[in-house]
Amino acid sequence: MTDYCDPKTVTGPKRHVSNVQVIYDGGPDDCAIARLDWDGEPGVGIRWNGNATDRPLGSPQSRGHPFWFRIPVEFTDVILQEARKLAPETELDAAYREMASDTGREQEATEWSQALIGDAANASR
Repeated sequence: MTDYCDPKTVTGPKRHVSNVQVIYDGGPDDCAIARLDWDGEPGVGIRWNGNATDRPLGSPQSRGHPFWFRIPVEFTDVILQEARKLAPETELDAAYREMASDTGREQEATEWSQALIGDAANASR
């Protein structure tokens, strides 16, 4: 058994929640924030992860199944902004940030893509 309920495995309530993308996972005795679809509409969910000794399923949960709590739309932007501040940067995020800061490389990529578009526009059909 893990030391808490991994939010990447939480898909409930099943009749409402799909496409869960965890933005922040604080680990045991902390919360998790995720982008998700609720009844097919984009939303944000939150839950407490729990811990191995006290509440292994975290909260909310029902009948032995961990659930997400849907954040009201009025609060989603603030919650996501703060979750991103707390979330550790991944290697992919760091690589994208580094590439975006390389203005010379960005200029070369822009010129290349513009030339490619020009070639396609002038191609015979």
